[in-house]
Amino acid sequence: MRSFDYERATTVEQATSLASGQHSMFIAGGTNLLDLMKLEVLTPHVLVDINRLDLHTIERNDEGGLRIGALVANSVLAADAQIRQHYAVLSRALLSGASPQLRNKATTGGNLLQRTRCYYFYDTASSCNKRNPGSGCSALQGRNRLHAIVGASEHCIATHPSDMAVAMQVLRATVEIEQPDGDLRHVPLQDFYCLPETTPQCENQLEPGELITAVHLPAPVEKSYQAYRKVRDRASYAFALVSVAAVTQIRNGRFSHVGLSFGGIAPKPWRNLEVEEMLLDEAPSEALFEQAADCLLRDASGHGDNDFKIPLTKRTLIAVLNDAARAGDIE
Repeated sequence: MRSFDYERATTVEQATSLASGQHSMFIAGGTNLLDLMKLEVLTPHVLVDINRLDLHTIERNDEGGLRIGALVANSVLAADAQIRQHYAVLSRALLSGASPQLRNKATTGGNLLQRTRCYYFYDTASSCNKRNPGSGCSALQGRNRLHAIVGASEHCIATHPSDMAVAMQVLRATVEIEQPDGDLRHVPLQDFYCLPETTPQCENQLEPGELITAVHLPAPVEKSYQAYRKVRDRASYAFALVSVAAVTQIRNGRFSHVGLSFGGIAPKPWRNLEVEEMLLDEAPSEALFEQAADCLLRDASGHGDNDFKIPLTKRTLIAVLNDAARAGDIE
C-alpha cells in the first residue's frame, strides 16, 4: 500500500471541501476501498474519513417513505423493523450479501459505490479499461464466468456487484448527493450508474468532491409480493451469478404493479421497462412469463464462460414470477 494523507471530517461541508482536490477519496466502512488500496488498484493521495458525520439514521420522510443516512450499516438497515415490514426485498438482498462481519462495517453509501469484482480489474498486471483506460479488456477473451450478458461494450464486460443496489432500484430509490458548494441534488438510482460504452472508467454520476448523504425510498407498495432470489456458486459469501428483485401486486387476477430489477448480468443494476409493461394488467400465465423472459434477454450475448447465464436468467425470472402468481392477491 502506498502512503497517503488522512483527514477526519466532522461536518458534511468540511468533508466535501477536503475531498474536492484531485486524488482524494472518502472512506467510511472501507470494506472494498482498503482491499483496492492494498493491491494498488486505487492509490488516493488523501483519504477523508466521514465516519463522524451525522448520517447514521433511518427516518420517515414527508412522502411516507424513508430517508436512509449514507452511514447506516448494512446490518442495521437489514434488521430495521420498517425495512423488514415494508421493504422486505431490501432486507433480503442485504442479508444475501457478504458476511455478518462485513455487513457490520459496510455502509449504505459505500455499498452503492463498491467496485466490480472482475478478476482483471484487481490484477494490475492485466489489461483493464476500467482501471487503465485504453489498455484493453482481458475479460473479453479470458475468464468471464461472472461477467455481463447485457449492457456491456467491447471496452468492458464487468458486472456491478451490489445486491443492495438491485433491491433499491426495484423500490425506485433516489440518491441524495451534497455538492462542494453546499447544494443538494437528487438522482434516481436508475440513472445513477453509467453503462461502460467507450468510457468504462466512469461508473456513476458523482462529480469530484460530491458526497452521497442519503438514499430516499418512496412510500411502500402496500400488500405487495416482494422477493430477492440470488443464484450463486455457494450458499453464502458469494456474488450473484444472477439475481432478481421483484415487487409485484395482483388485484382481481391481474398484475396491478410490476417492478423487476436484475443483478449479476450487467454493468449496473438492470431494469427493462418493456418487460414490466408487458406483464402489467395481464393475468399470470406460463406463456406470459416465457414471453417476458425472452424480451428481457432479446439482446443478451455471452462471452464463452458466461454463456450459461442466459438460460439461467430466464429460468430464474420465470421462477420468481411463478412465486408471485402463487402469492396472488395479498390482503
